[in-house]
Amino acid sequence: MRLTSFTDFALRALMRLAGEPGRSFATSEIAAEFGISRNHLAKVVRDLADCGFITTQRGVGGGFALARPPQAITLGEVVRALEGDSALVECFRNDGGACVLLPRCRLKAKLAAAREAFMRELDGSTLADCAYAPRLSARAS
Repeated sequence: MRLTSFTDFALRALMRLAGEPGRSFATSEIAAEFGISRNHLAKVVRDLADCGFITTQRGVGGGFALARPPQAITLGEVVRALEGDSALVECFRNDGGACVLLPRCRLKAKLAAAREAFMRELDGSTLADCAYAPRLSARAS
């Protein structure tokens, strides 16, 4: 299974927030730390807020922070919210796509089982399990 870059960026941001759960971050800070476009990350932040994973505050001292403890947010929950029902392969589309193998295809069931195993694994992991703590600065060593 391949996640979109949008979901990848969201997971990175959430992992960073989980590394310092009591702190608020500026979009530009996370974007610079992970080499992500600030504008793209701003869209990610908006969707994460809309899904209830983070809270945002505008203005001086504003930023975004986790809305819930990192141990209360599973990776599967995040991936489902951001990826939606995107089709793994064409035949998974609601209309079946243009697959010429249907209805006799024996691969679709295997792919569906693999996708479920993937999501089950993500459901068993939380942001706390994957928290990304800040790097120690050279001055701190």
